[in-house]
Amino acid sequence: MSETLVRFEGVRKTYGAGGPAAVQSLDLDIARGELLTLLGPSGSGKTTTLMLLAGFELPSAGRIMLDGRDIARLPPHRRGIGVVFQSYALFPHMSVAENVAFPLAVRGVSKHDQARRVAKALDTVRLQGLGDRRPAQLSGGQQQRVALARALVFEPPIVLLDEPLGALDKALREEMQLEIRHIHQRLGVTMLYVTHDQAEALTLSDRIAVFEGGRVRQLADPRRLYDRPADAFVAGFVGENNLLPGVVESREELDLRVRLDCGPVVDAQAVDCGGAGERCLVAIRPERVAVAGVTAAELGEGALPAVLTEAIFQGDHVRLRLALGDGGAILAKRPAGMSALPEPGGPAAVAWPEGAAFAFRPPA
Repeated sequence: MSETLVRFEGVRKTYGAGGPAAVQSLDLDIARGELLTLLGPSGSGKTTTLMLLAGFELPSAGRIMLDGRDIARLPPHRRGIGVVFQSYALFPHMSVAENVAFPLAVRGVSKHDQARRVAKALDTVRLQGLGDRRPAQLSGGQQQRVALARALVFEPPIVLLDEPLGALDKALREEMQLEIRHIHQRLGVTMLYVTHDQAEALTLSDRIAVFEGGRVRQLADPRRLYDRPADAFVAGFVGENNLLPGVVESREELDLRVRLDCGPVVDAQAVDCGGAGERCLVAIRPERVAVAGVTAAELGEGALPAVLTEAIFQGDHVRLRLALGDGGAILAKRPAGMSALPEPGGPAAVAWPEGAAFAFRPPA
C-alpha cells in the first residue's frame, strides 16, 4: 500500500461527562491516494470520525496525524482539508464560479489564478459553461458537482465526503457514484467517504472500514469484506446474508459440523466461533443457495429438504423464500429467466457449494 497520509492513533470522542463514547480507541490509517469509505448504521461513529478529521469536533483523547503532523487541535481552516456535505452548503447568492472560487479567494489567490483553477475544476466535474448560473438553477446532481469542485479546487491533501449523495434519487445517485470514482481515479486525490449505503461503499471504495458502536469491526477491500466478513455483525450488515442459528457438533481446525436450530446438520468454515457445544450463526449468501424442484435425495449429497413459500420477481433476479426444517427459513436469489421454479408448497431442495457457509459467534 502507498504511504500513510492520515493516521488516527488511539482516538476517542465522548460527549458529556461520563457519556458513551461516540468513537472508541480508534487506530486507523488512510493511505495517500486511496478512497477509503467509513460504512455503518446511524450512530456507529463514522460521521464523528470524519468530523474529527475535518476539525469540527475535537477528540477527547488520542492523536490525528496528517502527513506526519498532529492536527487534532488545529481549527478547521488551518487543516487545508476539502469537505463535501450532503446539503451541498452552496452560497445561493453566488454564481457557480464564485462558489467554486471561494476557497481560493479566502486564501488570497489572485483573480487570474482563480479563474484558471475554477475553469479546471468545473471541467473535472463536467460543468463547463455553467459558471454564471446560480445554484437554484441547477439540478441536485449538478449542485453536488459544484460542491465537489469547490472541495477540489484548492488541491487539498484529502477530500472528505459526508453522505454526499443522500439527497439524490436512485438513478442520479448511481451516476454520481461512478462520477466520484472516476474523478478519484483520474486525479489520484485521497478521499474519505462516509455512507450507510453498502452498495455505494462496494461501488466506490478501495477499502471499507465497517463501524459499529464507535469501533471498526473490519477494514478490508470490498471483495474480501463481502466474501469473508470478520464477524456476525459485518456478515449481516454488508449485503444480504442468511444467518442460521445452531450449535457446533464437531470441529476439526476450521471445519465445523453445525446442527441448525431448525434441525438439519450442515458443514461450515469457522471464522469467529468456538468448539463443540458452542452456539453459532451459519452465514450463507442468498446468491450461493441453489434451489431445485426436486427432493433433497434427488439433488444429491449436502442438499436439504425445503418448501418454497414465496417468490418475488425483482427485474434481473427472483427472490425465493423457503421453509427449512422445523420452523427455519432461508432466502435464495436466482437470475430471472432461469429454469422453472419449484411449485409453491411442493417438494424442493436447497444446496450451496463447499466453502460457501461460514460460522460466527452470535452477537453479545
